[in-house]
Amino acid sequence: MEEDSTAPMERSKKGGIDYEALNRDIEKQRAVALEGKKLDVAIEALLNLEKQARLAADITGTRKVVIAIMQLCYEAHAWKTLIEQILVLSKRRSQLKQAVSALVQHAMQYINDTPDLETRIELIETLSNVSAGKIYVEIERARLIRKLAKIKEEQGQIAEAAELMQEVAVETFGAMAKTEKIAFILEQVRLCLDRKDYMRAQILSRKISPRAFNPEADKDKKRPKEGENMVEAPGPDVPSLPELKRIYYELLIRYYSHKQDYLEICRSYQAIYETASVKEDASQWIPVLRKICWNLVLAPHESMQSSLLSSTLEDKRLSELPKFRALLKHFVTMEVIRWTDFLEEYKDELEQETKSPSEGHGNRAMEDLFLRVIEHNILVVSKYYSRITLKRLSELLCLTFQETEKHLSDMVVSKALKAKVDRPAAVVSFQSKQDSHDVLNSWAVSIEKLLELVEESCHQIHKETMVHKVALKVQ
Repeated sequence: MEEDSTAPMERSKKGGIDYEALNRDIEKQRAVALEGKKLDVAIEALLNLEKQARLAADITGTRKVVIAIMQLCYEAHAWKTLIEQILVLSKRRSQLKQAVSALVQHAMQYINDTPDLETRIELIETLSNVSAGKIYVEIERARLIRKLAKIKEEQGQIAEAAELMQEVAVETFGAMAKTEKIAFILEQVRLCLDRKDYMRAQILSRKISPRAFNPEADKDKKRPKEGENMVEAPGPDVPSLPELKRIYYELLIRYYSHKQDYLEICRSYQAIYETASVKEDASQWIPVLRKICWNLVLAPHESMQSSLLSSTLEDKRLSELPKFRALLKHFVTMEVIRWTDFLEEYKDELEQETKSPSEGHGNRAMEDLFLRVIEHNILVVSKYYSRITLKRLSELLCLTFQETEKHLSDMVVSKALKAKVDRPAAVVSFQSKQDSHDVLNSWAVSIEKLLELVEESCHQIHKETMVHKVALKVQ
């Protein structure tokens, strides 16, 4: 049961609450609390005023009194009392939503002024518990959880911080700004990666669509009608959309580096490279372009890799990196690459890239590069030979008989190449089997080309004959 009020609130002539009198009562109780050090007495009186305003369903009056109680506790540096009053006010019977919202928002301003870390954590946890399950303070709760997770992370409790952040599904918050949603989800992904929970990091990263970083996408959205929920402005610590885009792809690079997916790493760097702020600064786009070339070379041969390789070579800025341009040219030109010569030519660049800790490739990158060179050489041989012995193929690839057969089989299994091996005869055939329709079509094309050549030859003979006849007549 709540205590009875001892002093009824004054009312105006119209029957409503007299806010001037309410303000005088609040100032009076503030003076009592500060001058006479009677904080409990002042809070008791203000609680009576809050009860009258609350039972009268007066939103403005209730908010004024609730904020006044918070300010009294803050000015008196009574942090324990402040936390107790937050719980008391939030649990009072028929408490107004607007009052709880004002209570949480106002108390959040005091978090950075707490005297010690223990008090700060207790205040954040109290506000988080008060706002739990209340949709009208869901944004405030998300911000509180993020503050608490940051404290846990600074204390080295990465797992606890990640679990705290995962409790909040900000993608369902309609009133939260898009940039703040993205920043929150990216923080969730980062903590999962720090925790080495790569599966959950991938699931969380899929909540963000790359189209969300396109500023033109917001122009197509309809403006909310009057009465609909309006989107709140993001917090001051929320990065801009281009910065969030870069953070997003940097986190994807960390994930794909763990999976050793060089093609996806390259595509992530490509997205960063296309950012306006990166393109304008040579100190930023040069390292990114180097990473694009390096990961393109490491990526297995497929249609997407070939397309990116061609588009990167067409980039005019690549001329400022002649070594990397020549590196890509090696894998476009249909010539066999000698591994020893290749390694000697790009020794410095390869050492610099393999020692780079950003992707964490380590020594495995050199092994993958060796495999890519072998794959390229096999593809080159398949262009020039329809049938070749394994012995000759091993000589061209500078590999042993068994290694050649293994790499060839791997490429056939991955469908990067069509080939058949006659092991008893030790012969490799790169010709694909054709059905009867394909054979007939090829014959028809060949006959058509033959007839075109015959017709062209007859035309040339007739032309020469006419020229010579004219010459004879003139003589």
